Amino acid sequence: MRWLPLLLLLVAGAATADDVYDVLRRGDSGYAEVVPGKTLVFPADHLAHPTYRIEWWYLTANLTDERGQNWGLHWTLFRQALHADGKTEGWTSNQVWMAHAALTTPAGHRYEERFARGGIGQAGVALEEGRFSAWLDDWQLQGDSAEILPGSLHFSVDGTTVQLELDMQTPWVLQGDRGYSRKSAQGQASYYYSQPHIRVRGFIIEPAGEEITVSGDGWLDREWSSQPLADNQPGWDWFSLHLQDGSALMVYRLRHENKRDGERPNEGQHNHWLSGTWITADGHSRALSADEIELTALEYHRVERANDSALELPLRWSLALPAMGDGYRWTIEAMDPHHWLATAFPYWEGPVVAEGSNPGIGYLELTGYQ
Repeated sequence: MRWLPLLLLLVAGAATADDVYDVLRRGDSGYAEVVPGKTLVFPADHLAHPTYRIEWWYLTANLTDERGQNWGLHWTLFRQALHADGKTEGWTSNQVWMAHAALTTPAGHRYEERFARGGIGQAGVALEEGRFSAWLDDWQLQGDSAEILPGSLHFSVDGTTVQLELDMQTPWVLQGDRGYSRKSAQGQASYYYSQPHIRVRGFIIEPAGEEITVSGDGWLDREWSSQPLADNQPGWDWFSLHLQDGSALMVYRLRHENKRDGERPNEGQHNHWLSGTWITADGHSRALSADEIELTALEYHRVERANDSALELPLRWSLALPAMGDGYRWTIEAMDPHHWLATAFPYWEGPVVAEGSNPGIGYLELTGYQ
């Protein structure tokens, strides 16, 4: 594993030590471009797109056990092209892979991070005997067919094994304009689709051998791009919610600020790039424009990091969709503030509770905070 420090530098794209997310703002010269009007095709687009700079397969789930206790998980496989020369096979592959797995238990938060180089079979996304498979080492998301779902997920964190069955309930949701998701007024964009209605059931096996039955709702995001952030966007705040009436909601804001001034972002409604999607219980979706979303950070919490430093992070929010009516307002709060992931790309991610006339639960991700 002597090459691992070098791999970390390459994954960060030689970004400055205090801002590893800078690789997501770099120009896309030589890489494939994200353009409007492309038709996403399934199951082909479930597979990797190595001519684009970065890509991910991202699953979150809110679960309960037989005692009614809350659990949560997120599992992500990231692919990055280090340069645009097109070599994907063997030891000269230009692809690197990174995987994150995190588990929220009644006793606390656990996570792991793994890396692999491309081209040698240690990690990848492919059809194996006609079945979709995304893996890094023995962590695997596998479909029952060429589709991702229905399928299964297997991974382990800190000696705890997770084995889940995943069943898709509704059609894929194409985010933005039929899968073309704009990220800024300067032209940054991604291809982005989701499955917000996943029924999850299975087992969590603790190191001592106790087998815990869990079930709940999952959310899968698929996204790829060659430059997902503009130069003045240090990161994003992303929400996914499963609501009591079966509907679902995704909202994100890409923050516009001086990414090096260390100050909290201006909370003015027009200072960030806002986007979202409302999804009905039967899977019909409606894109939400910025002027239809009111998103405000209400309360910051001090979050400790592994290096004995701390961050003030927004973990209580107000979210409203006023054009849809008075019943579309929520106060969203993290279940537990201690969900910082000190990974190569550090971020906060964890379960949230949404209080309102149509309450729910979901996940919040915060990136680019320093």
